[in-house]
Amino acid sequence: MSLSYPVGRAVMGILERSVAFKDAETLLAELGQVADIEFPSSLIQNGQSDSFVLTLQESYGVCEAITRRYSKSFFFSSQLLPPSKRRAVRALYAFCRTSDDLVDEQPGTDLTRALAMWVALVHAPKPPRFHPVLMAWNDTAKHYCIPQVLVDELLAGIAMDLTVDRYATFDELWVYCYRVASVVGLLSMQIIGYQPGADEYAIKLGVALQLTNILRDVGEDARRGRVYLPQEDLQRFGLTDQDILDGRCDAAFRALMQFEIERAHRLYEESWSGIALLSADSRLAVGAASAVYRAILDKIKQNCYDVHTCRAHVSFLEKLRILWDVRQRLRKL
Repeated sequence: MSLSYPVGRAVMGILERSVAFKDAETLLAELGQVADIEFPSSLIQNGQSDSFVLTLQESYGVCEAITRRYSKSFFFSSQLLPPSKRRAVRALYAFCRTSDDLVDEQPGTDLTRALAMWVALVHAPKPPRFHPVLMAWNDTAKHYCIPQVLVDELLAGIAMDLTVDRYATFDELWVYCYRVASVVGLLSMQIIGYQPGADEYAIKLGVALQLTNILRDVGEDARRGRVYLPQEDLQRFGLTDQDILDGRCDAAFRALMQFEIERAHRLYEESWSGIALLSADSRLAVGAASAVYRAILDKIKQNCYDVHTCRAHVSFLEKLRILWDVRQRLRKL
């Protein structure tokens, strides 16, 4: 799979117009230079350590534990998949989570070097037997013939967090959302199965999911010095970066949040019909994941748009109610 479909071409067009962004190949090549200098080549070549080796089954168990711990919503929705697909998508989640965690602020850590070493391990001919997530992910990638170009787009999106902490326009933010979320949807489709034409819907759903993440985590990101909300949108509502970093939550900020929430709702609606193009045994899981995450937007509104001190959360009982609604809605597709 390549970026040859319409939305993919749009992403490439944005990259070509922006001096701030680099294509995935360039980004990872620069990281590769760091890895060549800093990373022991013997570790990549051998891919193992006698001191700590897990079986493949144990490695998948670690991925399940990571999913359960860090994303109750994803764990809940993935329960609706057949066992083999469930195991694979949780390996994908654990891979994405582990990769993303590398660029979060860690005192005393060279984040560029850490990500460079991780990319070197991901690209290694054999997975390191001492790392359960890579063991499980490598097995999943081979079994489902996961395109490496998509994996590299994901890693490039994560690398953007090392150098990009502001986005001038929503088009630019779209590139980031595409890489770190839409690509995850495209990877998931390789596992769950799909019909031609599903790509565009998956990309829109990924952007909606990531935009939801961004809106929920405005305060958390601000404490790291990051402002993902587009600069053009801040200006539209008379706000600045400093207002976000200072935790401003007045009428102007609430208007901005409502604007972004409505944008996310539109993307969820536009992506919904694409669920019909997925394998029948996976539609409920994807529909549930979409609806549960979408419910976070309503929680933000219920919290009076205070995303600086309150984290929007959907309870287990609410998820069950959403699941019932999703079942009914899917029957109409």
